[in-house]
Amino acid sequence: MNDAGSPLRLVDHASLSIGDLAERTGVTTATLRIWETRYGFPEPLRRNSGHRRYRESDVELVRQVVELRESGLRLDAAIEAVGRRAEDPARSTQRAADPAPATTSPAADAAPFTPSVFATLRQRHPQAVPQRLRKDTLRRLSWAIEDEFCARARPGSVYGFFQQERFYRSAADRWAQIALLSGRAYAFAQFGDALPDAATVGGPHLVDLPTRHVMTREWVLVCDVAATPAALVAWELPGQGAHGDTERRFESIWSVDPVLVRDAARACAAVAASLDAPEAAEAQRRASGPPEAAVDALGVTALFNRVLAYADAPAGMAR
Repeated sequence: MNDAGSPLRLVDHASLSIGDLAERTGVTTATLRIWETRYGFPEPLRRNSGHRRYRESDVELVRQVVELRESGLRLDAAIEAVGRRAEDPARSTQRAADPAPATTSPAADAAPFTPSVFATLRQRHPQAVPQRLRKDTLRRLSWAIEDEFCARARPGSVYGFFQQERFYRSAADRWAQIALLSGRAYAFAQFGDALPDAATVGGPHLVDLPTRHVMTREWVLVCDVAATPAALVAWELPGQGAHGDTERRFESIWSVDPVLVRDAARACAAVAASLDAPEAAEAQRRASGPPEAAVDALGVTALFNRVLAYADAPAGMAR
């Protein structure tokens, strides 16, 4: 179409190629094409040749989406929020002229979402009193929960947050077995460029945490399985630069309460979905229902005994 109403006449106002847009926003051309295919964003104008062209305003819209994603918002919600702002410029102008009412972050204003698993549990389970534990203690608790899970080999969903890629590397063999036994396992860390090398056939789904994501400060292990669920969730206290690695302190919650564990799994699945992790929708579906009410008392006792044994073992002999 080349009549007066054709969008092709607007192409002169859209001079940026997809490469230009990628360079200006830091989002790769491949990712921009995926966003367009899945969500219709950013919406390009096309020349008669079929080449995409973008406006200067598209640069700012993509940057806003990136900002919301880095704050923990799901990609689809971030795009929807930015789209609403673009459709209502008067609202944005009013905010700029009178910023006083704006008391929330862009992510909180866009949609109710808590990307912190620890914060989610504190809000939903205020009776779960956190304890301050050293990293070495958290490591022993995690080993006990992982080993008891592997010993019982019950299918379910298992989530682990490792903060940094090197911490996952030291646990990769163990998590390959966890993935095999559970049928669904996710390992989150700041993998960056190491993500392809860290992946193993049959291993857990590896999810790259953005550098500024709130979950880079958290230590999480959730085994959402029938009869013997368990969760260990902690966040690292700030200002510990002078501490040795094993002496770092975390505010921690651990529980075998099926409801708390299911809420932890639901929060983990939400983080997975916000980061476009593989099969995240299925993980969310599995975590959406109520947990099994019955708990295996002997199984929980066995876990508690293992926790005691690992916590009390001399250094280097916890496993």
